[in-house]
Amino acid sequence: MKRIYLDHNATTPIAPEVLAAMLPYLTEEFGNASSIHAFGQNARGAVEQARSSIAALVGARAAEIMFTSGGTESNNHAILGAAAAVPSKARHVITSAIEHVAVLDPCRALARSGTDLTVLPVDREGLVNPEDVRNAIRPETVLITLMLANNEIGTIEPIAEIAKIAAGKGIALHTDAVQAAGKIPIDVDNLGVDLLSISAHKFCGPKGVGALYIRKGTQLGPLMYGGHSERDRRPGTEDVAAIAGMGKAAELALAGMRVESQRVRGLRDRLEQGLLGRVPHSWVNGGRAPRVPNTSNLTFPFIEGEAMVIALDLKGIACSTGAACSSGALEPSHVLMALGLAAEDARATLRLSLGHQTTEKEIDFALETIPPVIERLRQLSPTYKKPAIA
Repeated sequence: MKRIYLDHNATTPIAPEVLAAMLPYLTEEFGNASSIHAFGQNARGAVEQARSSIAALVGARAAEIMFTSGGTESNNHAILGAAAAVPSKARHVITSAIEHVAVLDPCRALARSGTDLTVLPVDREGLVNPEDVRNAIRPETVLITLMLANNEIGTIEPIAEIAKIAAGKGIALHTDAVQAAGKIPIDVDNLGVDLLSISAHKFCGPKGVGALYIRKGTQLGPLMYGGHSERDRRPGTEDVAAIAGMGKAAELALAGMRVESQRVRGLRDRLEQGLLGRVPHSWVNGGRAPRVPNTSNLTFPFIEGEAMVIALDLKGIACSTGAACSSGALEPSHVLMALGLAAEDARATLRLSLGHQTTEKEIDFALETIPPVIERLRQLSPTYKKPAIA
């Protein structure tokens, strides 16, 4: 069976060049990067080279990059660490209703321990209003955490505008850039953020490694104790092979971003237009807002998203209903609900996310395959014969 992969927001295939960069540190270059002998210093050199490459991807200085186990740890460290750096118990944090659970859950954990939490709404396209941020700020606000690009609908938030508001009040700003890094240009100085999270496996690097950008002078408490690695911020022996792979993935993403983004955006737009033209009563969520070029989130009412995912997988198309970490959840997507969708429409949604391996022929196959699958499922739905949606 022909199989195509349209779930690149969940994870991406590792690039051959990335694997090649990792292999020496899984074999003969096995040294501990904290050791002072030649084996250790060879490993240290690989870590620092990768740090420079990742810094270049986001426009930072190498010393401002801390390695983590991935986006979830980066987000947790940014949020919990920023709160821990403030001795007062009278703390306030601002976030939005469409954040990834790796942001919402640590924010909720802070709320359970006494920190006040404001969760801002978004508009129909998934955009936070900067004026809502301004109005939510209090004297005790210690952190604003808002994602750069949404993982389900791809909407790019007005972070640079919000950063000016935060800076004017002396408040730290963190952005979850996991779904933006490698897809759109990022410059931390232009954005104005103090903390920024990325994850290697979202741009053809290995799983289990990520990074947190920490602007010089930003106060951040540690989450763990037990060593002096990563400038006393994250103890433990570095995974040199994974870090080297992330560094190579960052280099590849930066070098090919302009051309690849344009190519993928063209494929994404053709896929959307083809599906909207072939499937009645369907729409794109967040389609009127700026989006990362690879992400399409479409609602096909009258059927369940999980049924579509299973049916399409049997036809050779891998996709999802939303965030991979929420797969199997009984509740409809909190992102789509925040956009104002009815629960039944939020459940009738597919996320199609493209990548560097996606081809014109695969888009043709998707356009031939998806509409009849949806029509067949709708014919089985007891609600499909109801009056058409306005």
